[in-house]
Amino acid sequence: TLFTLYSFLYVLRLNEGNNAGINIDERKKMERENFTIWSIFFLEGFSQYPRLEVVLFVFSLVMYLATLLGNSTLILITILDSRLKTPMYLFLGNLSFMDICYTSASIPTLLVNLMSSQKTIIFSGCAVQMYLSLAMGSTECVLLAVMAYDRYVAICNPLRYSIIMNRCVCAQMATVSWVTGCLTALLETGLALQIPLCGNLIDHFTCEILAVLKLACTSSLLVNTIMLVVSILLLPIPMLLICISYIFILSTILRISSAEGRNKAFSTCSAHLTVVILYYGAALSMYLKPSSSKIQKIDKIISLLYGVLTPMLNPIIYSLRNKEVKDAMKKLLGKIPLHKTHEHL
Repeated sequence: TLFTLYSFLYVLRLNEGNNAGINIDERKKMERENFTIWSIFFLEGFSQYPRLEVVLFVFSLVMYLATLLGNSTLILITILDSRLKTPMYLFLGNLSFMDICYTSASIPTLLVNLMSSQKTIIFSGCAVQMYLSLAMGSTECVLLAVMAYDRYVAICNPLRYSIIMNRCVCAQMATVSWVTGCLTALLETGLALQIPLCGNLIDHFTCEILAVLKLACTSSLLVNTIMLVVSILLLPIPMLLICISYIFILSTILRISSAEGRNKAFSTCSAHLTVVILYYGAALSMYLKPSSSKIQKIDKIISLLYGVLTPMLNPIIYSLRNKEVKDAMKKLLGKIPLHKTHEHL
């Protein structure tokens, strides 16, 4: 992760250096070709609806604070509670950290712009925002598939679970998720920064890569191809793996004779499945619709819900559907005596 971040900053500095080093003849040539080097971008966001912006500011602020509190609490209890030192909660801690990073990359800028008449962002800030959003979103796609495999092993091969999902394997799977997400985001962002833009008004409330690419003077076959390949690798393929895992999980659960055993197996998977439906439902609704001005307005609303509401719901879903998490939270808040906690252990 650090390597990809340093690589991204190097590409960003190189791009800015190249922009700064363009001579007069090249700049005149670029102006004749009807594009220029933009150092600042304007985010249109919801500026056409000034009254709505106040409502969105309050909504986004409350959701962002709840996201920070809920996900930070979930990370804290997975670190402090010895009962939660399992692969499932290791991946859940990574998911919560991703949600914090994802929302922190865009929501603070959104809050400032909602209350400002000049909704602007500098080039480097736009690039960093684009990279972090892509990196966290891509990493979450892979991690959700990893979590589905973890649930498959836990239910379909319970006797071998501790052997298959040992600490080393879990660390490697989490690392693969992060590296895949960060490298694909680095590739997409690096290519997007090299495309000449014929405007600096982004029809979105963040530097979302598809909204930025709409400003391109000419379409790039290389960028479009890479975007398509990455989208296929990170959306349909992980979703297919998740579906296959849950087909085997459902088949195994239905063969459990006791109702109590079936209910326990369902409860361990329902939280993860709910998060998967929310995440992929929003992502597919954004990226599989045709482009038009009316749909673009709907996309901004969906993107806001996807970027603010879903990260806030994740810790709530896992805490409400999971007895171990609820007990750990009660222990952390001091609502149950310590001797009762030891009795549960």
